[in-house]
Amino acid sequence: MARRRYQKPTPRREGRQWVIYYWNDDFVEGERRRKKRRHVLGPASMGEREAEKVRDEFLRPLNQGLVKIGSATKFEDYVESIYKPVILPTMAKSTRDRSMSVYEYQLRPAFGELCLRDITPLSVQRYVSGMAEWKLSRESKDKVRDVLSSILRSAVNYGLLVSNPVEGVKLPAAKSGRRSKPYVTRPQLQLLLEMVAEPYATMIYVAVYTGLRVSELIGLRWRNVREDSIVIEERYCRGDWGAPKSEASNATIPVNRAVIERINRLKTISIMMRAGRATRKYSAVKSEGPDDLVFQSPMKGRPMRDNSILVRHIKPAARTLGIPWLNWQALRRSFAVWLKLAGADVKDAQALMRHSRASTTLDIYQQFVPESQRRVVDGLIN
Repeated sequence: MARRRYQKPTPRREGRQWVIYYWNDDFVEGERRRKKRRHVLGPASMGEREAEKVRDEFLRPLNQGLVKIGSATKFEDYVESIYKPVILPTMAKSTRDRSMSVYEYQLRPAFGELCLRDITPLSVQRYVSGMAEWKLSRESKDKVRDVLSSILRSAVNYGLLVSNPVEGVKLPAAKSGRRSKPYVTRPQLQLLLEMVAEPYATMIYVAVYTGLRVSELIGLRWRNVREDSIVIEERYCRGDWGAPKSEASNATIPVNRAVIERINRLKTISIMMRAGRATRKYSAVKSEGPDDLVFQSPMKGRPMRDNSILVRHIKPAARTLGIPWLNWQALRRSFAVWLKLAGADVKDAQALMRHSRASTTLDIYQQFVPESQRRVVDGLIN
């Protein structure tokens, strides 16, 4: 491998500007190649000594080894050869899928052909500032920034970059204030449960009264259902089994006995499903051994897909009821809001939601509720 050399080329006048020619490393098809590059220092009106100072400042990172050889790797090549096979497998499947979607549609077109060293804090900030014109939510824009940061942070960890150029980059100012996210009221839940067929209605009931994530709900086994509690020890997401999201998520939570009764009622339920022109009858629970799933696909008893349940059963009913925003996240958020309305202590709410930090429960899940605010202000005078 070619050795790094100290470079101090003599500035030249070419036309109306000072220029230098220097050697730089590039990776072409996985091989390191040294190429000569031309760099403009400034206008010819600049003195020679000033041009030499500009040259020294420009070449300082290269001469001091602050530019890693691996930084000549193209962004796209790095993602394909290192990030995908090494970093992605450490993430949950849902996170992998969304990260790769962000990469394919946003990051690859913008940075794919650039060398890692050419992705600077300025170029990243310019790209992020341009998001002001995107028709995406602030959360989606933040996700794009997070995925880019994750990729380049791994490049730092593996010695291809000295620092992460995304650190310190700010999103464009929001065009509107932060909105409170909606939650399901009890009357809305009752109507929803009446419109959705089993076993999906029971899944909604359990989700909203326990705060379980949908991946934990689908991965729930009969051994996890106790007399007055539920044990969360694994999750399932679109073909991928894994441990709960965090250490705090791996817990045993107390639940209302009505929830346990509703779960056990599934064992007595039969489901009518269309199969071509015929209608067939299936048991909601095909087998109830300790290791069998609580929520089984009606036909084959396999793990369900959260997006299929949402699109086919929950969303149509939600649109009819005038709550088209309803999804699995909204059900979990509703549980947090209901805890607040019931007067739950912050630490108790954190434990029931199984968050690592109480701030997550307060800032993201427990929305400001007019009813609770009204009780507070009315109590000031009474």
